[in-house]
Amino acid sequence: MRKYINYLGLLCLVFSSNMSSCSPPEKSEEKVYDVVVYGATSSGIIAAYTAKTMGKSVLLIEPSHHLGGLTTGGLGYTDIGNKFAVTGLSRDFYRKLGDHYGKFEQWIFEPSVAKATFQDYLDRAGIAVQYGFRIQDVENKDGAITKISIENAANLTEPLREVAGKMFIDATYEGDLMAKAGVTYAIGREANEVYGETYNGVQLMNGHQFPDGVDPYKVPGDPSSGLLWGISDGKLAEDGTGDDMIQAYNYRICLTNDPDNRIEITEPEGYDPSMFDLLVRLFEAQPDKRTINQYFIWSRMPNNKTDINNRGGFSTDMIGMNHEYPEGSYEKRQEIIDAHTLYTKSLLYFYKTDPRVPKELQDLIKDWGYPKDEYVDTDHWSPQLYVREVRRMVGEYVMTQANCVGEEVVEDGVGMAAYTMDSHNIQRVVVEKDGKKMVKNEGNVEIGGFGPYPIAYRSIIPKANEAKNLLVPVALSASHIAYGSIRMEPVFMVLGQSAAVAASLALDEGLTVQDLSIQKLQEELKSNPLADGSTAEILVDNDDEVVVVTGDWEIQNRHGYGPTLLKNAGNGNSISTVRFSPKVVENGKYDIYVYFSGTEDATSQTKIIVSDGKAENEILVKESDIRVEGQTRGEWVNVGTHTLEVGTNPFVTVSTEGADGTVVADAVLWVPEK
Repeated sequence: MRKYINYLGLLCLVFSSNMSSCSPPEKSEEKVYDVVVYGATSSGIIAAYTAKTMGKSVLLIEPSHHLGGLTTGGLGYTDIGNKFAVTGLSRDFYRKLGDHYGKFEQWIFEPSVAKATFQDYLDRAGIAVQYGFRIQDVENKDGAITKISIENAANLTEPLREVAGKMFIDATYEGDLMAKAGVTYAIGREANEVYGETYNGVQLMNGHQFPDGVDPYKVPGDPSSGLLWGISDGKLAEDGTGDDMIQAYNYRICLTNDPDNRIEITEPEGYDPSMFDLLVRLFEAQPDKRTINQYFIWSRMPNNKTDINNRGGFSTDMIGMNHEYPEGSYEKRQEIIDAHTLYTKSLLYFYKTDPRVPKELQDLIKDWGYPKDEYVDTDHWSPQLYVREVRRMVGEYVMTQANCVGEEVVEDGVGMAAYTMDSHNIQRVVVEKDGKKMVKNEGNVEIGGFGPYPIAYRSIIPKANEAKNLLVPVALSASHIAYGSIRMEPVFMVLGQSAAVAASLALDEGLTVQDLSIQKLQEELKSNPLADGSTAEILVDNDDEVVVVTGDWEIQNRHGYGPTLLKNAGNGNSISTVRFSPKVVENGKYDIYVYFSGTEDATSQTKIIVSDGKAENEILVKESDIRVEGQTRGEWVNVGTHTLEVGTNPFVTVSTEGADGTVVADAVLWVPEK
């Protein structure tokens, strides 16, 4: 049996580089942190920062040596869905990236820039991450976690260390703390009948799919020859059937084509080109597909870099090779991570060198390599596998498809989601069609068409009888298909902040997380969005009651900021307007932004009237000056800085006067100058 030591000894060790001395207190065993955050993912960083700025003692533990999860692990092409859903410190993070790149907000970015931005949050709060310590046990007494036991991953002979806390936040993708605390959780897909859903369970759809007729056998037409690599011998169940399988993992790959910053793609140890025999058959089955974006989502990032993601029937997703990950030991998980690393590096090398690859694709890949200035501590390869889904808590409330599509709207929202219900493929199997055996991918779902919707506070807390002082903002309580909509990095940051605010308020009032007033939590999130007491920005959306509309405007339900936007064809004789009026609660200078959503036949210029409550200015915004980047259809445009006073009636009006095409009126933002 392993021995235990108190965690304060560890603190002396890790802080020794920053402190001249470290003398243990007389009663070190009494050290109890207000908030213990496990997992320095994007969510965990924001949670720890929030709790610290709210005056709580905080310990942030990361089982690996990587800071920032997927946000710093290659996912630079942010899955937004709708910017309206990104609030508080999450939105502040993308503003700080904007500061780096010379923009208001930045949604596409380099891994190293994201990491430096997160580190700045921690430095300002005085938080030192405890890297390389993995959870082994949780002491849960009568539904309250009192302490966790962690091991030093680099020295397993070292005694386990105990960390005591009043509140705990599990911000890991895996939900390891939550699971070891005895909280109920789910793995895999629920059958549709469990929650009355349509898109859960087995789903054989057409997205990221093989065309009909691709033979699955090593010798075409001969089952006795065996299946090609990557194809399961499992039988396909009926649509909607539940199982314990999980969607595919991959790496979001950062490459560069800058010769001065490029390290060549070379043959990885263990390379086996037969892994890609099925890919060759895909090439042969679709000879007209010869561009890189037909086999990868090849998104360009700043400074000649990429965020490469899965696309098509055979790509970066290592389908079906991760099903043991959720309940696997640390060693088993590392085996799976290593297998994905080998697969992905092998895939890149195959494209670069194998003569069976179409020349157009091979010529392009040869121009790319690993960036010298990224992941310098891990041989220029991302230390974060994209574990899209691991465990999912079954908490006080389970988010489902009904929440995503607006059939059920919760009242205890502490964040929003806005992405499509999205699942990557889960298995690659043999099916029979018209008497012929062929390979198909199963599990891909991409269903959208709905606006932002609230995420229940009850979905980030366990049932009261299981854990009264635990919050789970990442491995939260949702069905498989609803989780596919929620599981985006900006949303995880929003929920991390909400979890930390809830923990802090519960501590202040001596309450369990289940007994906390949701109204008080919601008000704190609204009035103190940056968790530091600073003046909140003022957002007025076209759906707000204070907006005054004159003339003929059409309501559009998609591709805007928030639930809807307003459109006017701009070719009438009369002038139509939309006036946005903020409620000013603090005097000061405000930078004013108008949101322009991309639309067909857009006017070449839009007249904007800006008033500070005393005088009016007219501004013409040219459509050619609006630069939209990333996974979004719109962008904020600065229309000036004005001093606003309480008791005045400032406004911004969008007008159709002088328009030669469609005018959009969507949202206006007043941002206090820092």
